[in-house]
Amino acid sequence: MSSLRPRQVRPSGHTLVLTAPARDAIEWHARQGYPHEVVGILAGAPGRVEVVQPLDNLDAERPGDRYRVDGLALMRAEQALERQGLAIIGYYHSHPDHPAMYSDTDRDLALPNMAYLITAVAGGQPPTIVGHRCWRLAEDRSEMTEDTLVLPDR
Repeated sequence: MSSLRPRQVRPSGHTLVLTAPARDAIEWHARQGYPHEVVGILAGAPGRVEVVQPLDNLDAERPGDRYRVDGLALMRAEQALERQGLAIIGYYHSHPDHPAMYSDTDRDLALPNMAYLITAVAGGQPPTIVGHRCWRLAEDRSEMTEDTLVLPDR
């Protein structure tokens, strides 16, 4: 998997703050979905994730290292969050048994000006959250740069 390939990591210059309820929801989703990737929407105020909206991973062929979302379901979820006065900040997904480094597929599917939070989760009983990293697509689409991620204290 290309998330294991060594990459030069550059800072994006952006900061993403993850509130405790948002972090808890993402981690719960990642553990519940293990050994498959999970995916969802990050919403809140610019630079601050207050709400996450889990989505269904519809990838039946490679759910352990890919995700696919129904476009209509994604649009409806984003519209519902926006009706609540929340901004769509980006998206999250998990990497089961892989680091929270973006893959070539993650980069190829990314949209500009969005945060992409990756949560690494390792197997076990129960599955364990290994870490989080947040990425942003570079203007030339050649790489993803890393946001400074501010996590709540535990």
